[in-house]
Amino acid sequence: MIENFWLNAAWSITPTLLLFALFYFVLRSIFRVDRNERRVYADIESEERIRRGLPPTPPTSPTASDH
Repeated sequence: MIENFWLNAAWSITPTLLLFALFYFVLRSIFRVDRNERRVYADIESEERIRRGLPPTPPTSPTASDH
C-alpha cells in the first residue's frame, strides 16, 4: 500500500492542476483581449478627437485605486 502512495498522490493532484492550467490560460486570454480592445478604442477615440479639432485625450496612467 505504501509503495503506491506517490503514484496515488500524483493521480489525485493531476486533474486539479490541469483544471487550474486551463482556467489560468482562459482568464489570461480574456484579460489580454480586453486590454487590446481598450487600447484600440482609445486610439480610435483619440483619432476622432483630432479629426474634430479637439485635443487628444492624454494616456491614463494606472493609479493605486485601479488595483
